Amino acid sequence: MKITKRVLTTLNSCYAVNSMQINGIPNILLASESEAPCLAWAGPGYDASRVVWEGPGGVMSIVPIPGTDGEFLAVQKFFSMDLLEVAKVVHVRPLSNGQFEVTDILQLPYIHRIDLLTVNGRHYFIGCTLSTHKESLADWSHPGQLWVGEYTGPGPLAIRLLKDGLTKNHGYSRLVKDGAMSGLVTCEEGAFEVTPPAVPSGEWSVAQFMDWPISDISTIDIDGDGELEFATIESFHGSYFRIYKRIAGKFVMIFEHPEVTEFYHVVVGATLAGRPVFIGGCRRGKQQLFYVAPSSNNPLRLEAVVIDEGVGPSNACVVHQDGRDIIAVANRETNEAALYFVE
Repeated sequence: MKITKRVLTTLNSCYAVNSMQINGIPNILLASESEAPCLAWAGPGYDASRVVWEGPGGVMSIVPIPGTDGEFLAVQKFFSMDLLEVAKVVHVRPLSNGQFEVTDILQLPYIHRIDLLTVNGRHYFIGCTLSTHKESLADWSHPGQLWVGEYTGPGPLAIRLLKDGLTKNHGYSRLVKDGAMSGLVTCEEGAFEVTPPAVPSGEWSVAQFMDWPISDISTIDIDGDGELEFATIESFHGSYFRIYKRIAGKFVMIFEHPEVTEFYHVVVGATLAGRPVFIGGCRRGKQQLFYVAPSSNNPLRLEAVVIDEGVGPSNACVVHQDGRDIIAVANRETNEAALYFVE
């Protein structure tokens, strides 16, 4: 496949990225983890940006709200470790004049990853906190938590504690399997699948399926056998990018990226040009953005293909368009908001 790069702009500490429809037009949003704006580029050309907000930054997550035309939730003010207790969730709504209305809906210290999972037309909020208190950068004596609630609109969000004791609660990805949504939450204790209730009066379920330290995770059926494979970063901001296959009920590692260096940060299961892959990235070492796919010479062997190097990506998402795919990437270490066009 042919991949070409376009740098959209320089955005200091570029960190969070996602795509959504706004007023019926595809948009790609990128935001900063420092004091810098959130910007939106409208498709199909993605030629010009507009400001979603000037500040604050500290943006860890951007999540579109299903059934709306451009409304979304975002984490703001997740700054340096001495300021994490002011982190919050905001509701963002596009206005007819091209601007955006930003409203606080939840104040939750150390809120890091969020999502909305839809079950039978109802939207359920998941919020993952990195910790509950920190005396210093190295202090992990107060584990993170998992908070949940039903999302019913842009007003104040009511949540409750679902699970405690999640040390270095960093990773999250959405799993859609057989049409059902659940969330994958990762921490030092392992990986957990979190499933919303099937009916309004039902209970959430939390099921652990890995029991070793994991920073981040994603899934896709990369070999086409009908079963999901799991790509992980190990451990917290870890040195290893690995892929596992479940064989006879146990997880067997079938791939490890050849570079062992700290701060792997991107792991996304997606399709590129119709081909299932895992997209990965690291903020240290060679600072590569890459994808992993079955080798063309031997489909039973996985290989990594470098997309870019020396960029240090923090997060990525894939946008599918007619005739091409786009990897939207926050290249944190070079302050780049970038698109990679796959044809």
